[in-house]
Amino acid sequence: MNLILFGPPAAGKGTQAKRLVAERGMVQLSTGDMLRAAIASGSELGQKVKGVLDRGDLVTDEIVIALIEERLPEAEAAGGAIFDGFPRTVAQAEALDRMLAARGQQIDSVLRLKVDEPALIERISKRFQEQGRPDDNPEVFVTRLAAYNAQTAPLLPYYRDQGKLTELDGMASVETVAASIDTALSVVA
Repeated sequence: MNLILFGPPAAGKGTQAKRLVAERGMVQLSTGDMLRAAIASGSELGQKVKGVLDRGDLVTDEIVIALIEERLPEAEAAGGAIFDGFPRTVAQAEALDRMLAARGQQIDSVLRLKVDEPALIERISKRFQEQGRPDDNPEVFVTRLAAYNAQTAPLLPYYRDQGKLTELDGMASVETVAASIDTALSVVA
């Protein structure tokens, strides 16, 4: 099963993906984690990514798609992938559909965690204080949220039209969100 956890930064996608990995053995393909690993490596790509993220901009489709494609064999071996933070644009969604179709696969479900913006800003400020991630700087976050709203929100009708979109209350407790995800996935499985 291949699924997408959809929602703005700090919506809880990473938390839920980690739970699904532990409980279902799936592979989490988190572009955020992949990009942070590239930065930590100190490579030329990592330095380029760091500059983009420090400005609060989105990394190019070419870079993100290459990172995802590199990890697909691992996801296939595990029986499925949880796409977290990808796709962010309709062009990326179309590229993902093509990559998966070439492998005889598809996206089976898209789960959108709905949260309100003031709550997101509160979450990100707390995470920045606790973890100190540079991309969680509250000022940079406002830019990331604006980019999400402008570029990623169009994915809702893309997946709704395919009959794959399920919207869940991301403001509920972690346990309640987890139960909602399990219910939604039981319909697909």
